[in-house]
Amino acid sequence: MIRFRMFLCLAMLTVLTMQTGYSQQCNCLSNLEWVKKTFEENDAGYKYILNKKGEVAYATHNEKFFKQAREITSKDSCSFMLYQWLRFFRKGHIGIESIASSGNNAQIDTAAIIRQYRNSDSLVVALPAFEKYLQNKKNQDYEGIWTKPGLKVGIKKVGNEYLGFVIEADGVYWRKGQIKMRINPEGSTWYNKDHSITKDTMVRMVGNNHFEIPGLTLTRISPVLPDTKEEAMAYKLLNAQKPFVEELNSNTLILRIPSFNISEKHAIDSVIAANRERILHIENLIIDIRYNGGGSDNSWAQIIPLIYTNPIREVGLQFLSTPLNNNRILSLSTSPEFAGFDEKVKQWAKRSYDTLQKHVGEFVNLDSTIVSITKFDTVYPYPKHVGIIINNENGSSAEQFLMDARQSRKVKLYGTSTFGSLDMSNVNVVNNPCNEFKLWYSMSKSYRIPDMVIDDIGLQPDFFIDSSIPWYMWVDYTSEISDPF
Repeated sequence: MIRFRMFLCLAMLTVLTMQTGYSQQCNCLSNLEWVKKTFEENDAGYKYILNKKGEVAYATHNEKFFKQAREITSKDSCSFMLYQWLRFFRKGHIGIESIASSGNNAQIDTAAIIRQYRNSDSLVVALPAFEKYLQNKKNQDYEGIWTKPGLKVGIKKVGNEYLGFVIEADGVYWRKGQIKMRINPEGSTWYNKDHSITKDTMVRMVGNNHFEIPGLTLTRISPVLPDTKEEAMAYKLLNAQKPFVEELNSNTLILRIPSFNISEKHAIDSVIAANRERILHIENLIIDIRYNGGGSDNSWAQIIPLIYTNPIREVGLQFLSTPLNNNRILSLSTSPEFAGFDEKVKQWAKRSYDTLQKHVGEFVNLDSTIVSITKFDTVYPYPKHVGIIINNENGSSAEQFLMDARQSRKVKLYGTSTFGSLDMSNVNVVNNPCNEFKLWYSMSKSYRIPDMVIDDIGLQPDFFIDSSIPWYMWVDYTSEISDPF
């Protein structure tokens, strides 16, 4: 059957503009009522979790959040609260996405945000003198100029504390000179986008030019120090925006795939085609999918035949038939949004819509069987060993790839548990009546549950890579273990 999986990570999508309040008709209470009703009527996982956790727990949950909703006047706070309400059910394939305001409101809001945070702690540093000091410094530590997408900070030692001050940021929430982080012997502090504080944040140096804070990595750009070979390879892999193949040693190739988004299918297929003979004549293949949040099953379809050893069983799913869900399926054949889909997909959507409309209120299997079995004519002798590197950012279609791939006798998984967002899938996105935000929920449920639950648990690796092994050594560790298993 044809499946479309999307993956929404744990964090709620960022609100694009700060709003001051609601109109009388659109308030947080009415928004929560709409989200609750829409989710209860259309989400494929609603009744499953309700039966699992119980009516009493759900009633307590609702009482708590409806009380909050009556007191909330900020759209930002309401969006966050709505997302927290959804988290009762699961952490993946749900979400609240704010819809940006028009230009005039955005300009007013920008000025308000700047005023709100203008008195945050700051540090005045003469940048040219600081850069000269860094170049002449003999013993290197946290002091330096560091960057990540959308942010450049300087870190300067003041007394017993290292202060991270903004050099470049968005210019709205964060302005030049404001203190973004503190590192001291008692603990560390990171200031979030809204200037809220995350205390006791673990900060860890990774080689000479990078350090990690949970959830992000900063890269040193001044002074730049020599990286080890392992560090250089790790950053090439994890900073990649496109798939590629590279030789790790004479016996091992590494295939890096940052995303399975449908937009990446052509790039993935092209890399596979260009390196097909190399892959089919190498002893060991490492596939690195760390931070790959999923996308489309079609994007990884060309990888499976190369590592196949035996028939692959895939348990199917069932769609919850409701007018809202069924119209979304029909839109695959009619909406300009999906104009690029081939005729086969469009015909499937039309047939599926007709079937679903006959069973409103029921779960419907749109395939001919519950379990599909995939067989290929050829089992290639090489690669002999396939190690797939995974982490807790792998979800949705990336997890389905792992479910299929690990059925090969050649394949082992290395890393940590995955995110866990596969049981409920096929996301629908709908605007609320006031057109202020979008609700994300799932239209389908896997036949695997309750016998094999993945949501909120994840897939487990065959070889767990614990925190004592730096992330930039994961490839070397995998290579050592997988040659041979």
